Amino acid sequence: MLELADVSITYGHIQALKGISLEVREGEIVALIGANGAGKSTTLNAVSGLVPTTAGNIVYQGRSITGRAPHTIVREGIVQVPEGRAILTTLTVSDNLELGGFVRRDSEKDKDMDAVFARFPVLKEKAGEPAGILSGGEQQMLALGRALMARPKLLLLDEPSMGLAPLIVRDIFNIILEINKGGTAILLVEQNAKMALKISGRGYVIETGRIVLEDSAENLLHNPKVIAAYLGG
Repeated sequence: MLELADVSITYGHIQALKGISLEVREGEIVALIGANGAGKSTTLNAVSGLVPTTAGNIVYQGRSITGRAPHTIVREGIVQVPEGRAILTTLTVSDNLELGGFVRRDSEKDKDMDAVFARFPVLKEKAGEPAGILSGGEQQMLALGRALMARPKLLLLDEPSMGLAPLIVRDIFNIILEINKGGTAILLVEQNAKMALKISGRGYVIETGRIVLEDSAENLLHNPKVIAAYLGG
């Protein structure tokens, strides 16, 4: 579904990605784990068209999307939930959801908003309230709901558990699994490597802009180097 082939990105004199290659297949969850500054968010931003590549190619469903504008990539079915959620706090919950479907021209956005409210009842309760009053967990639900309004085929999740209490993290990861079971492929960037690998089929480890390890999620969970570096072993 998605393939990055030898993708490099440079910020000024800093090479953030150094020829990385990875793939996401139809219907799977793939985890991308690594330390802060390793290049995880840059990878997602490259796929979304938010940062230009300096080398390599990004292919989605058999067609290159390298250099494409972000809004055209969203129209193709790739939607990113950014680190920090990027909720528009002064707008209402409903307005944030409405903006999630900005690229759509069909007549079923109201139906999809009802589906988001059914999945996240707390958002329906606060639909007319400013999004800034929501708790961290509720804002993450809103960010996920906003992404779903675009009807993604591939969802890019950047640190969905950041700043959330453990019980809320568990709920968010259960929601991610539900979204995936509905047929949406997911590329998951997550500091909580153990949780990410537990819900993924495969995983990649990135260090200083390079993919250094690729394996099934199960094998990565039991890899001594991964345990020592990322799983608290």
